[in-house]
This record gives sequence, C-alpha cells and structure tokens, in this order.
Amino acid sequence: MTKWIVVLGVVLGVGFVRGQAATPAPAPASAPVQNNRADLADPTVAAAKLGKNGDPDAGFMKRHAQYLERAKKGDVGLLFLGDSITQGWEKPKEIWEAAFGQYKPANFGIGGDRTQHVLWRIENGELEGIKPKVAVIMIGTNNLSSDKPDMIAEGIEKIVQTTRQKTGAKVLLLGIFPRGKDPAEPNVKIAREKIAKINERIGKLDDGGKTIKFMDIKEKFLEPDATITKEVMPDYLHLSKDGYQRWADALKSELEEMMKE
Repeated sequence: MTKWIVVLGVVLGVGFVRGQAATPAPAPASAPVQNNRADLADPTVAAAKLGKNGDPDAGFMKRHAQYLERAKKGDVGLLFLGDSITQGWEKPKEIWEAAFGQYKPANFGIGGDRTQHVLWRIENGELEGIKPKVAVIMIGTNNLSSDKPDMIAEGIEKIVQTTRQKTGAKVLLLGIFPRGKDPAEPNVKIAREKIAKINERIGKLDDGGKTIKFMDIKEKFLEPDATITKEVMPDYLHLSKDGYQRWADALKSELEEMMKE
C-alpha cells in the first residue's frame, strides 16, 4: 500500500510541475510592450524596417536607395528628416518650392518610420557627402503606441546627435505634432500626454539656436478647444494642403535666420 501511495504522489507531482510550466506567470503591468519584429524592439537602436515576414521592407529599402542617390549628388542646403508627415511634402510641391526652394532642399521622409528606422538610414549612407546648413527633424509619432516617452525622446536625441556629427548642420528640431480629433477621447488624451512628455524632454536640447533650435508648433494645427479639424488633418494625423501651408509659415522666420549664418 505504501508503495502505491509513493507512486501516485510522484505522478501527481509531475503533473503539477507540467501544469506550472504550461502557464507562465503574468508579466508585471509596467513591463514594456514586447515586439516580435526586431526592428520594433528598441526606439534607441538603429534598425532597418522589416516586413511582416521578417525580410527587409521593400518600400523602405527602395526609398533608402533613392535617398542614397540623392546624397551622392550633393548640393543640399536644407534637409528634412522624418516619417510620412515629412514625406508628404512631395504632394504640395508649390508650397514646398515657395517656402524652401531657395535653400536647395531635400526631403528624406519615409512613411511609417520610427526613430530606429531613421537612425538606421542616417547611419547607413543617407548623410554621406552632404553638408546642409540646416536639418529639420520631426519624428516619433509612430513610436507612440508601443514605446515609453523617455525611450522615444532618447531615440530622437540620438538622431539629432548623429545628424550633427555627420553633417555639421544646425538642427531645427520640431516637437511631435498633435494627433487625434478630440483630446477628451481617452486614446487621444493618452497620445497627447505622451507627446507632451517627449516634447518637453527634447526641447531641452535647444541651445538658443547656436547648434540646435527646438520649435513646438502644435498651436498651428489646433482649434481653440484643442480639437483638430479634417481641414487641417484629414485623418487627424497627416496634413492637408492647408496643414502644410501652416507648417511652412511657422518655420519661415526661423529658417531665414538659421540659413543666413
């Protein structure tokens, strides 16, 4: 009888251990979001954009190749770096030309880019051979859903540092633009609070315009009640033609001064 009790205890013990192994302990509520794709893991580490299958994203690599070719041609006086909001300058060409044409501008924006993707691009040739007087940088909105504000800010800081080191350009650093229709909506409230924290930290990079000037031009896109209209951002994220005109107008006087020196 004792023998059978021991055997039964061993069997039950093994089952209990197996049951524990199959049910891992829940992650703490404060644990960062874990991404399956390596290029989404850390906003402070350079990474090429990958597709869902884990291979390099074709659109991203095609754009990168185009920017490498543009860099080889040189003669860039003003550089824009960013994501789809920056890439969108390709559409209102008349506004772009009127506002920036005199400065020999180049637009290196890629839709969907996060801080780590811009870092990878500028560490892999896009800044080689060009010496713009000013680089306009606005990036980070695509990191908001998964990364903490301090990590996003650190990624932006690295982009600024790398751009300065490789080109010697002064940096006109823009705060992340506001997004979402109504700040009273829970998700919009969270996003805007994160944006505010990021902008507060990166704003400290401003040295009076000696090498870095920070501008938060959010008021240009907001109504008096802090809502955003479709006339400015049709999807409450990307800019309309009117939105780009507001952006251009906001930079006009600052760029004039920075490009003189």
